Parts: sequence; structure tokens; C-alpha cells
Amino acid sequence: MSVREYDYDLIVIGSGPSGQKAAVAAAKLGKRVAVVDRHDMVGGVCANTGTIPSKTLREAVLYLTGMHQRDLYGASYRVKHDITISDLLARTRHVVDREVQVVRSQLLRNNIELVTGAARFVDPHTVAVEGPRGERISLSAGNIVVASGSRPARPQQVDFDEARVLDSDEVLRLEEVPSSLVVVGAGVIGIEYASLFAALGTRVTVVEQRERMLDFCDPEIVESLKFHLRDLAVTFRFGEKVMDVAVSEHATVTTLVSGKRILADAVLYSAGRQGMTEELDLEKAGLEADGRGRLAVDEHYRTSVEHIYAVGDVIGFPALAATSMEQGRLAAYHAFAEPTNEMTGLQPIGIYTIPEVSYCGATEAELTSSAVPYEVGISRYRELARGQIVGDSYGMLKLLVSTDDRKLLGVHVFGTGATDLVHIGQAVMGCGGTVDYLVDAVFNYPTLSEAYKVAALDATNKIRALERFEL
Repeated sequence: MSVREYDYDLIVIGSGPSGQKAAVAAAKLGKRVAVVDRHDMVGGVCANTGTIPSKTLREAVLYLTGMHQRDLYGASYRVKHDITISDLLARTRHVVDREVQVVRSQLLRNNIELVTGAARFVDPHTVAVEGPRGERISLSAGNIVVASGSRPARPQQVDFDEARVLDSDEVLRLEEVPSSLVVVGAGVIGIEYASLFAALGTRVTVVEQRERMLDFCDPEIVESLKFHLRDLAVTFRFGEKVMDVAVSEHATVTTLVSGKRILADAVLYSAGRQGMTEELDLEKAGLEADGRGRLAVDEHYRTSVEHIYAVGDVIGFPALAATSMEQGRLAAYHAFAEPTNEMTGLQPIGIYTIPEVSYCGATEAELTSSAVPYEVGISRYRELARGQIVGDSYGMLKLLVSTDDRKLLGVHVFGTGATDLVHIGQAVMGCGGTVDYLVDAVFNYPTLSEAYKVAALDATNKIRALERFEL
């Protein structure tokens, strides 16, 4: 079959962040593109059960609990005292509906055909789509991008009941705010939900079989987050494994291998995610997923089959919406030989806990293990006028600066607006900038962005002191 005989130049399986960006990127290159997804999943897991609803829920919690104002108005301050699930989900449903409309509009505006249904491979160039009423059509393309996303992993020994023992999708369907909650798994999703419910006043116990949480982040930042969560009455059980969860009509009892028993209203399992590839008939395309449903790809997001790419959660870590979007764009460009300039080493990581955590570049541990000499510059929000104004007394920004050429090597932020602030450091590093730019730059006053200047001055003063000593 020649290229001209295919129905499309590109078929994208999945309309989440990675699939959407791959489709739009190809369409902008003048290619014929189709996106296949289920009717109720336009926008992918991100828009429907993941990033968008969970982050909207977070904003609703922050507003209704008055968390940011408690330093100013007292620990008992609330915008609303009896917060219900209806209060929280009203905002969530509105935002999800709008986001789905935006995705549909973008696909339509770029002349991308949205095919509704479940896709399966027929052969390496052909997929069959089963529609919502059982109708079946066949589509072919010169290139295919698998962006089918992921779902929460559900251990077989756990009896999920959608009422008291839940995964991270089902937690959005709770009927009331639990007074106590066990969160199994201290990964990104588990800790985000732990902090969210703790802010609502829920007594949260986090159970994690590893000895640390978020071990890819800066340890000092993680310690700050743990301290803050403990202040919200979160209990951590590290090095512990769940043996059994017993459920009654009114409560749950989680039994750990160590013998500890934890009574709670509900249990949230957040023990990793599973790539949604089991229904794709991958073997007909010459592909094979690993035990977690993930596909292996090369540096261009190409699978073992030359014209088939995979992006987003289905390829594993970091499985973030932002990185997935970029993977989709780069995969489409590579498929059609469009030149790209990747910045994969400077992709920011954002964790939407309460408070936020975000970083870009190297960690102290990475620099130390690589024997790279560096200096640390720190700014604390409580020393910034804006920090006082917004009521954030705990936030901090850390810069890692090379003592050889003064280049910025890493930026780590904890506190209000961390996931926005990190991009200033990212931009400086992306341009090969030095700490001196941040020292010389004028920042609006009062802003949290000023933290960069304070931290930059802190680092350069330390470097200057060392240079004087060496003289």
C-alpha cells in the first residue's frame, strides 16, 4: 500500500494532552489527521478524571477552607465552615465541561477528524474502531501515535467497592468528606490527595512501603512538605506494607504487615498506574507492552515498529500532562521529518500538593554524585513583602549555582505559586544564563518572583566570600 492509499497521514489513539498535541502538530504541517477516543473520554484522563478535576478540586479546597488566609486571620478562619462534596464538585464539573469543549474545538479548528469509539489494531497500519452503538469502521494511516493514557493500578488482593475503598479516579465520586482517610502510596497522586483532604480537616494516614516519598525531589523541599503536612495532622507510616483492608458499612480497618491496624472512614489506593493498552490488540501491530501496560520507545518516542509512536502516560515516567504534551508534539514532528529543538533536560516537575512543589534542572544529590561544584542560594517567602501579603510564611526558593562559571544548575520551589515561579529559572537555564542575570534584573515589587533576586544575591555573596578567602 503506497502512502497515498492510506486514509490518513496520522492516526492518534487517545485525545489526552499528548494525543491532542501530536494531532495538532501534524495538522499544522498540513497532514491528514484522525483522533480516536471514546465519547466520554474526549480530553483523555487528564480532562475527565485526572489533572483538570483534581487541580480544580484543589483550588476549591484552598478557597473554601481559607488556607492561605489563616496566617492573617487565625487558624480557625474559614470561608465556609461545613464544606460538602457538592460545594467542591460544582466547580470541578464546570471546569471539566469547559476543558472538554476546548479540546473538541481545537481538533475541529485544525480540521482533525474526531472518531468516536474504542480502537484496536488490525495490522501495523490499520485500526478498527468500535462505536458507541456497536458499529465498526476501519481506518488506515502511514503513521500512528498511541496516546491511550493510563488508569490507576488496582492490586488483585484489594476489594475496591467505589464507596470506602477507592482508587484515585473514584475518589472524585465520594459522597461526603471523610473524617479520616488512609492513603496507600506516597507518590505524586497519593501525596496530592493526602494534602487536599488534610486541608479539609480529614485525619490522613499515609502508608508507603518505601522509606522515603518523592525521592526524585530535593530532600530539603520534601522535608519542608512533610513538616507542613504533619502540621495538618497527616501521619506517615514509611517502610510499611498493607496486608489487608476490612470494610464494614460505616468504616474500614487497614492492617499492615507489621501488625498495626488503622481505623478510617475510607481508604484511597494510589499505588502506581497501569497503561491502557490491554484492549489495543498490540500483537497485531507487532508491539508488546510490559507488565504495567507500558510501551518502550526511543529518544524520538518511536516504538519497535518504525512508524508507530507512543507518548504520555503509556510510556511511563514522568507521566505528567506538561511533559506528555511535549512528547506528542515531538513525536509528530519526527514522524514527518520536521526539525525540532528538544529541551528534555530542562522539563519542570510540578506537584500540586498544598503547598505546591516544583523544580527544574539538577538536584543537590545529582550534582554531588557527579562531583560538580556548586553553591546554594535560598530565599524564604516570610522575608518577602508579597509572602507577608498572601500569608505564606513557609515557602522557599532554592537556587543551585555553578561555582565554576556561575551558571544556574537547578531551581527548587516550595510554597504558593511554585509551579508558576519555576519557569523563570527554567528560562534562564534554557538560555544558558548565569546567576548574575538574576542579581541584575529588576523584579516587580511586591511579588514572589523577587525570591529569585534574594536567592541569587545569597548565592553570589557566598561565592564572593569563597573567592576572597582563596585570595
